[in-house]
Amino acid sequence: MGVKGKLTASIEVECGGHLFHDLYQKNPHQISNISPNNVNHFEIHEGETVKVDSIVSWKYNEDGTNKIVKEVIEAIDLEKKSITWKVIEGDLLELYNSSIITSFEDLWATCTLVYEKKTEDTPEPLVTLGFMINLYKDMEGHFLN
Repeated sequence: MGVKGKLTASIEVECGGHLFHDLYQKNPHQISNISPNNVNHFEIHEGETVKVDSIVSWKYNEDGTNKIVKEVIEAIDLEKKSITWKVIEGDLLELYNSSIITSFEDLWATCTLVYEKKTEDTPEPLVTLGFMINLYKDMEGHFLN
């Protein structure tokens, strides 16, 4: 068993968090158009839309490196406007077993990384959390324009 951890970052978004949740749930393929420097591609592998048990993948650029992540959607809470994504394949799995929880309320966009390091020497996934914050900033810019 590796070291377990949880990192959470929230940023204030003037446009309202509900717009982020709607984008993730209804039009996630548009995120690569909104933030092309961060997200290169989105694909649904199983399921027709973003629903519980759908399997999706993202090609993204994290800290100057092209990466991929494949996730299964474990939970969607419409009241809390949250989606829980469990990582099942890709670059993140080299270092961590992890889940990513995105939640959006009122004027806040929040990302929570729940992870287990594969080794004790593995650094905390701060770069991944930073990637999510940058993505949220691009999304906010899109909605404010």
